[in-house]
Amino acid sequence: MGAKATQLSAGSIPEAYDRHLGPLLFEPYAADLAERVKALAPRKILEVAAGTGIATRALAAALPEAEILASDASPAMIDLAATRLSAPGVAFQQADAHALPFEDARFDCVACQFGVMFFGDRRAAFLEARRVLAPGGRYLFSVWADLGANDFAEAVTEELEARFPEDPPRFLMRTPYGHHNIGHLSHDLAAAGFTDVRVDTLEKKARAPSARDVAIGFCQASTPLGAEIAARDPGGVEATTEAVAEALTRRFGAGPIEGRLRAHIFSAAR
Repeated sequence: MGAKATQLSAGSIPEAYDRHLGPLLFEPYAADLAERVKALAPRKILEVAAGTGIATRALAAALPEAEILASDASPAMIDLAATRLSAPGVAFQQADAHALPFEDARFDCVACQFGVMFFGDRRAAFLEARRVLAPGGRYLFSVWADLGANDFAEAVTEELEARFPEDPPRFLMRTPYGHHNIGHLSHDLAAAGFTDVRVDTLEKKARAPSARDVAIGFCQASTPLGAEIAARDPGGVEATTEAVAEALTRRFGAGPIEGRLRAHIFSAAR
């Protein structure tokens, strides 16, 4: 496998997340989300759970005349996002999706790319999204489909189950790929007062320069999964990253690799 992966320091996590997971998982869907938002012709957009600003950059490119406020609960993530984009009409602010510090009916559109799965209280966050939307505005968000429909995440999970059979790290299955039930999500949207719920399922391709890049992204740039690995094998995150990289190479080949992605895209009316 060549040079071994270097375990990331805490301070480098947002940069690694943006570098390894951004192009792999989030950029393939960012342009699609931006086009869906653009079709609504909003003047004021709030993005919640913006992370390092991958979807923000796509939104700014698609809607150069709109006002875009990108927010995230993590100061480190949103601070990095602000360094990645400087554009008229785009601002960044730390904010918790469960208690948004914005007045009622301020925005024409609220967008969230792959953040809903991390909400501790989904209904509370949905209520907040509806509160800050103007009448007639829409809430657009994406969630991953099940683990079995997302090749790299499934392969990583299978290798971790083999490596830690007694107590496998299941963060991926439990959180990012564990909130894909369209019925449950639609019910929670309706309970928060949203109407006209529409759902599209969209497949894309994930591409990476190497299996090692994918392994670093999932095992180190994804902080919760890295923490679960470290809890089972203190000091062993690097070795586990290497084992995952080898498993990915066996399954997807050496050199540049690609795998299937699948996500559900929701749109709901205020």
